[in-house]
Amino acid sequence: MSLDDGRRLLPPRETHWIPLSDLMTGLMMVFLLVSIAYMVQAEAQKAAAETAKQRVTDIAVLYKQLQTELYQDLRSEFEKDLPRWGAELDQTTIRFREPDVLFDTGKDTLKPRFKSILDDFFPRYVRILTSDKYRESIEEVRIEGHTSSFWSSATSDQEAYFRNMELSQARTRTTLSYVMSLDPVFDQLLWLRKHVTANGLSSARAIIGANGKEDTLRSQRVEFRVRTDAESRIAKILESTTP
Repeated sequence: MSLDDGRRLLPPRETHWIPLSDLMTGLMMVFLLVSIAYMVQAEAQKAAAETAKQRVTDIAVLYKQLQTELYQDLRSEFEKDLPRWGAELDQTTIRFREPDVLFDTGKDTLKPRFKSILDDFFPRYVRILTSDKYRESIEEVRIEGHTSSFWSSATSDQEAYFRNMELSQARTRTTLSYVMSLDPVFDQLLWLRKHVTANGLSSARAIIGANGKEDTLRSQRVEFRVRTDAESRIAKILESTTP
């Protein structure tokens, strides 16, 4: 091609530019898809959180119901015996609270009277806990030994604490050994070995009286405390919903 003046006319160059309107449309579509994906993910997380919350609530309700029923069954079984044992029922904890009945001062050998109480108490206690009603819901049965903060030969509170720690641990081991050797619970030994533990706590949970001072007699006690599996079940739910 050429013009009249002899100049040659070149063909127009091809262009590959995307029209601005198409570019904006494409970007809007990308943003829309990202927004939809985010909303779907947020809704899924919200639904999962609500489901987890409901499951935790359900477990809490079942836990409360279990605690109430266990308390009622323990009270029904032991209510008449607790006064003569020098014991009390606090929620689902059986507390033996008369130190003169349990051990000699500074010793971990069970007194004959305490052995006699355990002979009567523990088989009946195990029968309740290992019943179909509770067996699968119990995480731990804690035998807890508690002392006062006093130790006659200690030169400091720290020394007294660790002397009492050693004593309380020895006492709970002795108690555990004795109750596990009772013939009436022999058929439940496998369950007992898995669930019953001995825990010496020294004076960490000493009883403080109304006057603000430690009640040394009440602080010296042995407790049988039940822990259900509600805590571990809730922990598993929370773990499963954590990103």
